[in-house]
Amino acid sequence: MIKVYSYRWVPPIVRGVVRDVRVRWALEEIGLPYENVLIGPAEQKSDEYRAIQPFGQVPALVEDDLTLSESGAIVHYVAQKSEKLMPKEPAAQARVTSWMFAALNSVEPFVQQWQLDVFFAKEDAKAAPKTRLLELVGSRLDALVPKLEGREYLEDRFTAADILMGSVMRMLFGTEFITSRPVLLEYRKRCEARPAFKKALADHMASFDDSLGSKEMPKSS
Repeated sequence: MIKVYSYRWVPPIVRGVVRDVRVRWALEEIGLPYENVLIGPAEQKSDEYRAIQPFGQVPALVEDDLTLSESGAIVHYVAQKSEKLMPKEPAAQARVTSWMFAALNSVEPFVQQWQLDVFFAKEDAKAAPKTRLLELVGSRLDALVPKLEGREYLEDRFTAADILMGSVMRMLFGTEFITSRPVLLEYRKRCEARPAFKKALADHMASFDDSLGSKEMPKSS
């Protein structure tokens, strides 16, 4: 059986957006069972886990002799198991893969930097998001809007690309970035309404052990 590694504790502010949700979501979409393996700082530093995930982060996936890290690579691997997430027609498959890369390379880095700046600004006003970063996030979202106007998903149906892009949209929560762009807001809502997502999120949230408190300092990939 597939094993998916995730954290046994994270701060409440990041619950629901840790990247193991993406992997769980993909597996739920195609109905593939998996075992969830919870780790903490001790496991992250261990040679055993570093052999699975070189940077000690989550998520990681193990299936038989295969070990995979990086959420995008794992979602892509899972998607190739079923036409539900990855079309078999070569051109369609190439487009889906391109959108997956776009989510991870053209949109998420700017959104994540904005998130980090907002987080650290709570302790240091000098760390508040810079105007240029806000403009970059906005410009990436503006470029995405026309691609989703008049359609439900990035392609003609839900694919693995929407797992990744939808996950990035969730990182914006209820901010003006997304509320001022109704096309993206409705897209995010459609993604979150999927039964597979709801199951993945519920299982993710149920895995945390709050008795550990802030002793756990996780990172995800």
